[in-house]
This record gives sequence, structure tokens and C-alpha cells, in this order.
Amino acid sequence: MKLYQICQEGIWDTSVPGIRFNERGVSNYATIQRKLSEAFPRGEQGAQEWARIVERIRASAPQNARYDCIIGVSGGTDSSYLLHIAKEYGLRPLAVNLDNGWNSDISVKNIRKMVTALNIDLETYVIDYEEIKDILRSYLLAGLPWADAPTDSAIKAVLFQIARKEGIKYILTGTDFRSEGKQPTEWTYTDLKQIQHVHKRFGRLPMKTYPMLPVWKLFYLGYVKGIKHIAPFNYLPYQKNEAQAMLKEKYGWEYYGGHHHENLYTKFAVAYWLPRKFGIDKRRITLSAQIMSGEITRDQALGMINQPPYALEQMEADREYVMKKLDFTLEEFQKLWHAPNKSFLDYPSYYPLIRRLARLAAPVLKLVLSSKPKIFYEMEERAA
Repeated sequence: MKLYQICQEGIWDTSVPGIRFNERGVSNYATIQRKLSEAFPRGEQGAQEWARIVERIRASAPQNARYDCIIGVSGGTDSSYLLHIAKEYGLRPLAVNLDNGWNSDISVKNIRKMVTALNIDLETYVIDYEEIKDILRSYLLAGLPWADAPTDSAIKAVLFQIARKEGIKYILTGTDFRSEGKQPTEWTYTDLKQIQHVHKRFGRLPMKTYPMLPVWKLFYLGYVKGIKHIAPFNYLPYQKNEAQAMLKEKYGWEYYGGHHHENLYTKFAVAYWLPRKFGIDKRRITLSAQIMSGEITRDQALGMINQPPYALEQMEADREYVMKKLDFTLEEFQKLWHAPNKSFLDYPSYYPLIRRLARLAAPVLKLVLSSKPKIFYEMEERAA
């Protein structure tokens, strides 16, 4: 049995797949975090790179064009603050929201407050609820850890789809590795091949309104059509706590209680399904990243990780709500809860191909996505 160990620079521990420790007790995940920070420096260098990106975005659209970039919005901290930043730098964003039937009331209000105050157009893509319900049920029945994988994939597909329709060359995303870290591939990996296989095996309804982005289409839109995916927080000074304080004061924005809790199903997946069924606490990754970025202390993180994500009574109420909304009886839910846990490797996906072609794929994907995907930093460090 593997002896328990915890990283001396963060709180990554032996529950994290592929973790290794050096003679000083520092994990390879801390090294991944440092390498990402080196690849995307902030300060003066980051500011200069962001200024160059802003100029490219402005030049990518005619002066009379209504939009020069797209921002996916959820009502959460990152995307709300990104709307503020985009307008501050004189960009002309189109806000895009994916409605999968699980957005919280707070998130909907936050989106409306932000786009109204900043005079930003909002386009909402609605997936037929019976259809997305069937797809989400499929992932639970498949026994996979990242039960909200279909939502992640749909958001990406919608952003590229609308960018092409509107003739927009830049998609801005509020992801921030310094406050979120790099989640282990085993915890969150998904791709369209996997989604289609899982749904075909466990689902019942055809996928008509669910947006799809096949690999070939991603390459076509990214390389041929020149649509680039940019994460501004890679370059700009950003801390969630400060962003939340500003958003509350300036826009009347409201906090929703936790990371990804703005979507009720994502909240269930992150705070109930993953930790209780699989022993996966994603907070270990995010808190470790925040320690290394100086947002919190290691002692603060250790205190947080020893507490439940939120009140246990509310967690049980949320579980009952999810069961009802996904049409699971108590008996059906108990059956899938006690079924063997599965890995994404138990179902077909593009991951084996990505691993085999990693050295070739990394530079090619950089042309499509504008920067090397974080998964390759993880692959390289875990293989070292």
C-alpha cells in the first residue's frame, strides 16, 4: 500500500494520480505549476504580450464590426471579470452562455447584470433539456468520475460554432491555471468520441441540439479559419478574491458559494459525486495553485481541505434535487452509486492516440489553440 505523502509547496497528495515527490518532498505537480508560470509570465512581460494580443484582436475585425471577440459566460467570477477586462481594454465582445437547464438563479442574474452594465450583447444557446438530461444520465450510468464532461465539451463547441457564424477570430476564456491549477487527466478527461460512445451505450434519445466539435472541425476552424482561443488571465494580474470584491461593488454581482457552484449540476459533480463516490477532491488542485500564486497560505489551504465543500444538509438536498431532475428513483441512484467506479480509459476516446502522437500533436495544436495545451505540460512532467 502506498504511504501517504503531501507536497511541501502545495497540498497535492498521494490521492492525485501520477504524483511523485523529490528528496525535498516537493511534488511533480508543483513543477507543472512552475513551468506553466514560466511559459506564461505576468508582470511587465505579460502586460506587453497582452497588449500585443489586444492589438491583434482589434485588427482582426473591421472598425464597423459589432464584435471582435467572444467570451463564454457562466455568471461565475472568472467570466464576469473577463467581461469587465475586455471592455476596459476597448474590445467589442459578444457574450455567449450555454443553457443546459442547470444554471442557478444567481448565475442568471449575474450574467444579466454584467452584460447590461457593460452594454454587451448576449447570445444564449439552449440545449433541449430532455436531450441533455439523457446525456448526463449516461455519464452517471457509465460510472465515470467527471460526470459534467458533456457540458464542458458543449461549451467549447458552441463558442467555436458562434465564432464561425459571426466571423469572429478570437475566443477569450476565463480559465486561470494560477487559481485553478492543472487537474489530473484521470479526473477530468473527455472528448467527443468518448461522449458519443457513452451516450450510444447508455442513452436513449438522439443528439439533435447538443453541439459537437469533432477533432477535424477544431483543426479546420482553428488553422484554416484562424479562430484562436486565448486565456487573458495567463498574462494579466488576477486574483479571485479581489475580482469578486470589485464585481460586487461595481456591478452588484453576487457570489454563489463555491468554485463552479454557479451551475447546479456542476456543483453536484464537483462537490458530491467526485469526492463521495471516487474520493476525488478537486480543491486539492485549486488550493495548491492558489498557494503557489500567493493568493492563500498553505495553512489556510490545509484548513479548507479538512472542511466539507459546503453544508452537509445542503449537499443531501442537492443530491435529491439532481436525482429528481434526472428522473432517477432512489433505488436506481443507489444502484449506480454502488456500481464499480470506472475510468475514462474504460471507454473509447482519442486519448491513446494523443499520447502516442504527443510530440507531434503539441506543436500542431499550438497553431490551432494559440498556446500549448496544459495537458502536454502534465504529460511531460509525469513521464519525466
